[in-house]
Amino acid sequence: MNGGLLIDKAAGLTSHDVVGKVRHILHQRRVGHTGTLDPFATGLLVILVGQSTRLAQFVSGMEKEYEAVIRLGYRTDTGDLTGQRLEPESQYNNGPWTEAQIEEAMSTLRGEIDQIPPMYSAKKQGGRRLYELARQGQEVAREPVQVGINAFEPIWSAGELLKENHDGTFDLKARVACTAGTYVRTLAEDFGRLLQTGAHLVELRRTRVGDYLVAQAQTLADLKTAVAEESLGQVLRMPDELLAAFAAVDLTPDDLKRVLNGLDIRVNEQVWTDGERVRMRDSNGQLVAVGIFNAANQVLHPSIVFAEVNQ
Repeated sequence: MNGGLLIDKAAGLTSHDVVGKVRHILHQRRVGHTGTLDPFATGLLVILVGQSTRLAQFVSGMEKEYEAVIRLGYRTDTGDLTGQRLEPESQYNNGPWTEAQIEEAMSTLRGEIDQIPPMYSAKKQGGRRLYELARQGQEVAREPVQVGINAFEPIWSAGELLKENHDGTFDLKARVACTAGTYVRTLAEDFGRLLQTGAHLVELRRTRVGDYLVAQAQTLADLKTAVAEESLGQVLRMPDELLAAFAAVDLTPDDLKRVLNGLDIRVNEQVWTDGERVRMRDSNGQLVAVGIFNAANQVLHPSIVFAEVNQ
C-alpha cells in the first residue's frame, strides 16, 4: 500500500493518535502525518502510507490555511482554551475594538514575521521538548523563528465582527494562511498584544494543506467504511498526485535507468528556477523520484528515489 490520505481530524485526538488508528484500520506499519494539529484542533491532516512516507518533507512544507476563533480578554499559559487562565494585566484594554483597530493589528502581523515558539510546543531545545519543561514549571529563552503570514483577516459572522461573551470577553473569527512552522496560538497572542489585551485560541480548524481542502477529506469512520467496502482506492491518493503542485518531467527509458541509480539527467529548454523541485515520472505516469533542478548545469538531480518502482 502506497499513497496519501486526507483525514478530517476530530477534536480530542493527537496527530499521533490518528496515525495509530490509521495503522490499525489499514493493517499497515509505515504510516506518518505531515504536520501536527493540537488535540483541541480539528481539520485536515495529510497522512502518508507505505513508501510515500518519504514524501513527508515535501508535503509538510506546503502552505496551510486555518479558521480560528480568537478570544480577546485574557491569556492562558498554553495559548489556547486547554490552559490555565492568566490574570489580566492592569493596562489591558477591555474592548470592544473598532474594525480599523483590528485591521491595523492584523496588517502588522502579515508578511514575514518573527515568532517565538510557545513553551507548550513539541519544539526541542537542549534535547528536550519545550512542553516537557513547561509542565515542570520551567520557562527557557527561545530563539525567534521567521514565518510567513500570507493571509490574516477577520471572518464576519451574522453581520458581527466581534461576538461578546457573558464574561466580558470577545470572540473574533479569523482566516489564517501561513507557511509551515507557524504557531497560530502565538499569532493570536501577538494579535491581542497589539490590541493591548490578552488573547488565546478557543477554536482552530485546518481547512487547507497546499491545494488540498478539508472538504475533500474523510473521517476515520469513513476510512473504516472504505476498507470494509473494498473501496480504499477511491480515497487513497497516489504519490504523484500528492505532489501535483510541483512541475513534472516524463523520463525516457535511458533517463529512468540513470535516475534509479541516483544519477543526474540533463534537461534542455526548461523554465524551472534553480533549486525547484520536480516530479520525475516513468512512462506510466508513476512517480519515480523527486528531483532538484540545477539551472547552471541544466540537470535534474534525483533527491529522493523510489527504488521499488519497476524498471
